[in-house]
Amino acid sequence: MNAVELKLFASRIAAICDEMGVVLRRAAFSPNIKDRLDFSCALFGRDGQLIGQAAHIPVHLGSMAFAMGGLVRRRAWHPADMLVVNDPFLGGTHLPDVTVIAPVFIHNTLIGFVANRAHHANIGCETPGSMPMSQQLEEEGIVIPPTLLFSSGQLQQSCLALLQMPAGRLDGDLAAQVGANQLGVQRLCELVNGIGRASFNAGMQELDAYADRIMEKLIDALSPGVYSFEDFLDGDGFGNSAIPLSLILTVEAQSVDLNFAGSSDMVQGNLNCPESVVAAAVYYCFRCLLPDESPSCSGLFRRLKIKTKSRSILNAERPAAVAAGNVETSMRLVDLIFGALAQILPEQIPAASQGTMNNIALGRIDPVSGARWDYYETVAGGLGAGPHADGLSCAQSHMTNTLNTPVEVLEMSYPLRVIRYAERQGSGGAGKSRGGNGVIKQYEFLESAQLTLLTERRRFAPWGLSGGQDGAKGENLLNGQSLPGKCSLTVNAGDRLEIRTPGGGGWGLSEPR
Repeated sequence: MNAVELKLFASRIAAICDEMGVVLRRAAFSPNIKDRLDFSCALFGRDGQLIGQAAHIPVHLGSMAFAMGGLVRRRAWHPADMLVVNDPFLGGTHLPDVTVIAPVFIHNTLIGFVANRAHHANIGCETPGSMPMSQQLEEEGIVIPPTLLFSSGQLQQSCLALLQMPAGRLDGDLAAQVGANQLGVQRLCELVNGIGRASFNAGMQELDAYADRIMEKLIDALSPGVYSFEDFLDGDGFGNSAIPLSLILTVEAQSVDLNFAGSSDMVQGNLNCPESVVAAAVYYCFRCLLPDESPSCSGLFRRLKIKTKSRSILNAERPAAVAAGNVETSMRLVDLIFGALAQILPEQIPAASQGTMNNIALGRIDPVSGARWDYYETVAGGLGAGPHADGLSCAQSHMTNTLNTPVEVLEMSYPLRVIRYAERQGSGGAGKSRGGNGVIKQYEFLESAQLTLLTERRRFAPWGLSGGQDGAKGENLLNGQSLPGKCSLTVNAGDRLEIRTPGGGGWGLSEPR
């Protein structure tokens, strides 16, 4: 393939992922997927190597790229199979993120896989929203090992029983995931049939090699050496506070080694994460340094070498709780990696963004009928300032790429009312470039409910760079009274929850007036 043909090939692969996302969004039922867009779609080669993805959720896509090879090599695949998994220790991230994988065959020859991952607000957890204050994995909901949902096109009743779904019927969101994969299989077959299998295989190899050359060029531009950075998680909600995350980053001639072994051991709460989440944060940070047109495939990350310590917060083992590892620890890993990279590229790396997803899980289970409602969302905050621009205000950042749930959708779907939704003025750190402001969001409960908060940067502020000041720490309030960063409690009709999200750090010394 020449350069033009390779670019067209990459664009066609990405377009399939984009179209899968459109189908998933339009077919889904929950606001979590159709409004917040908490889902991701990607294509993989026959060995599980990433060949393309849509610009969806970084923590989903990076972790899928890291784990897919092990998942697909464990079984013999057949046409019209479809596999479902959420086990964090077998290719997942945390239990609400359900992954559906489908093989793609042409004339009974396996050519690749399509996959999507979506966040389910109810994954069988006793706590509404399926983001509990947990200490064991089983407390977080149904654990789905890699299980065939469809075997040669036949819906598997044993899988439905595991998923606690009625015989012969998928729930709406899972059915939407299945439909997205069916579309992806069709489109990938059309592509391969149109250009020929030999051209398709050659295109994958050339795209992989091209991506590797792009990363090689970036690494060549970095100053060789050893760089380190340390940051701290506020606490796990069970008495462990100031939890260290440590990185030693070594730039060598042809690769970058990222050693996280100095980080904390596993903790009692659910800030632990599997190594796939660490890989997702690493891939994301380095992807941010590359040209926009860089293809998203496995070759882009081959020169990044990741080391963690077993039984640590960044390489947890069963039965560790991991619900917040995927959302909170991942965000702070980005701060950690960018903190080290800022020593190499001081004119390119921004100050710390809010460093949390501000997870809010709400709902109620009727003790008599068993009827329930579940709601989960993340809340935007301030982005860190950079050398050439202020940080954005009121935006999702880094490992989450979700949207705000519209107030109208929230109030129509749940017994909630949004009383205030505003920019948190003055929360961005001062500097030559100012950090972005966070958000103030206040909810009123129209009936009693269970509330769980999993939030960070309530103790350690988002740091500034090059003399810029820190952003404001976040705050959680119930009826005006301060709440811990991580807590679970019952709220009553008329109670008001207010979340004040952190601002981003400032960059550079303020100009004298």
